[in-house]
Amino acid sequence: MDTLSSRPNIQQKALSTARLLLIITILYNAVEGVIAIAAGITAGSLALVAFGADSYLEVAAASAVLWRVNIADPERGEAAERRAMRLIGWTFLVLAAAISYQAIAAFTSRNGAEESVPGLALALASVTVMPALALWKLKIAADGRLLALAAEAKETIACSYLSLTLLAGLVANLLLGWWWLDPATALLLVPWLMREGFEGVRGDAMF
Repeated sequence: MDTLSSRPNIQQKALSTARLLLIITILYNAVEGVIAIAAGITAGSLALVAFGADSYLEVAAASAVLWRVNIADPERGEAAERRAMRLIGWTFLVLAAAISYQAIAAFTSRNGAEESVPGLALALASVTVMPALALWKLKIAADGRLLALAAEAKETIACSYLSLTLLAGLVANLLLGWWWLDPATALLLVPWLMREGFEGVRGDAMF
């Protein structure tokens, strides 16, 4: 159990680690987005292009939380946290809408995740990096009682799931011709995204 004297030190350490994790998230997703969109355009893959666009929602959410954790004043920090939570909520809803549109377009055109060597490499990297980042963020959020970081970590979890569905779709299409697997599995994420999004927008999220 934390003592009163140790709590400030734990909080400060958590904030420092949170800043580092958020900067890594922003940089990684910025690069991921460029590679995914370029690979998607080259391969004619809607899934890869959408995956790249989703990366920038994660950049927006991580940037909002980084802004919040850099505010030392408690009153300003609480106000910034509420704004960050609402922004994260909106990014969840936008992501849910984007996945739904992507899936409908894929089913209509019978075109899922196209074959792409850069896309496969990117999906493999993201399946490794994103879950590790998400778990680390959740631990730091719990240690420092950082609600906004915990909410942003859930978005990283969503990105991890999308990386997994992209990888599964690329492999299944390459080996079996199962073009429908990527949009079908991505749709399973939509109800959770919508719930988290509405909770964030309403300010109902709990730590």
